Amino acid sequence: MKILVAHNAYQHSGGEDAVVDAEVALLRSQGHEVEVYRRHNDELSGMSKAGAAISALWSQRAAHEMKALCDRFQPELIHSHNTFPLISPSYAWMASREGIPVVQTLHNFRFLCPQATLLREGKVCEDCVGTSPWRAVPRKCYRDSMLQSAVSAGVITLHRALGTFQNRITAYIAFNHFCRDKFIQGGLPADRIRIKPHFVKSEHFPDTCERSGGLYVGRLSTEKGLDVLGEAARRVPSAGIQVIGAGPLEEPVRAAFGANYLGPKSRDQVLQLMNRARYLIAPSTCYETFGLSLVEAFSRGTPVIASRHGSFGELVRDGATGLLFNPGDAADLAAKIEWAETHPEEMARMGAAARCEYEARYTPQRNYRMLMRIYEDAIRVTHAQPQVA
Repeated sequence: MKILVAHNAYQHSGGEDAVVDAEVALLRSQGHEVEVYRRHNDELSGMSKAGAAISALWSQRAAHEMKALCDRFQPELIHSHNTFPLISPSYAWMASREGIPVVQTLHNFRFLCPQATLLREGKVCEDCVGTSPWRAVPRKCYRDSMLQSAVSAGVITLHRALGTFQNRITAYIAFNHFCRDKFIQGGLPADRIRIKPHFVKSEHFPDTCERSGGLYVGRLSTEKGLDVLGEAARRVPSAGIQVIGAGPLEEPVRAAFGANYLGPKSRDQVLQLMNRARYLIAPSTCYETFGLSLVEAFSRGTPVIASRHGSFGELVRDGATGLLFNPGDAADLAAKIEWAETHPEEMARMGAAARCEYEARYTPQRNYRMLMRIYEDAIRVTHAQPQVA
């Protein structure tokens, strides 16, 4: 199969970029021909505000370049990831005219929420789900800017009105039932949303190792619940919780955790630290669409203590593969940490169950089969329909 992958890379590489690279590598390892159309947000530094806004709404350049790439490469399918702000959904109209099916992975909530996270002032906000997104403008939801919030809200409004989301995208990929239900509530067509989680490679798993303490891995930003984690760690100082990551909260995290703040680490280093941790902590206060670090922990036989909402409440089975606590509740998180510290045998049992969960649901082989079914269905549906002008 020939597949064209489209992705707008972020200025600071993160989970979405890693997922795209991993999927491309997986497809190529299975013998597929893959071309990648990639734009990078570093381009924004050379663009005017007006030019960036127009590109986000409708990028003629991206549609033209992808059309030329399709003419040369002749893909059977386009798989799109992030398109904001340099690609835009305009490519889907080109693909529709050419009779090429489009699969769109929903990495965040940008099709529903100008902020893309369903978060406002540190709390979950669903005010724009299924309704007009324009209240985000006076609230400055996106990057604390009325202008940028207006552009982001404009993308949602324009492509809802044009029918792009309803009619020009063949299939969507959500990562779990929680996200699928939220996207349906927001107006995306239920019959086009398929569920496929991320995957993690785990070539070697040390089934016996000495474990102790907790570990946080992720971006150091407000929505990740670092303040909740810091307060919980203060209440249970004996746990010796270590923090890995970088981001805008680096200095307060360094002050709160001292020598236990380890800074950013390579993936191999992270996996080694997961091997030695008794549990991973995922304290996000926002709705995460997925938790790649949670699945990485599962692959190492490490149970997870996570917020009881969003995808985390679906990923972690309370008492089986980890523990769940009330989102934003530092006292509840501290109680779960203290229980984990005083029940090492139970945590080891949960770790073994987490490894089984990984093997059953999150391996590259299983993920590849799921992705192929989505691709094949999208191609079949497109070929069965009359070409749209």
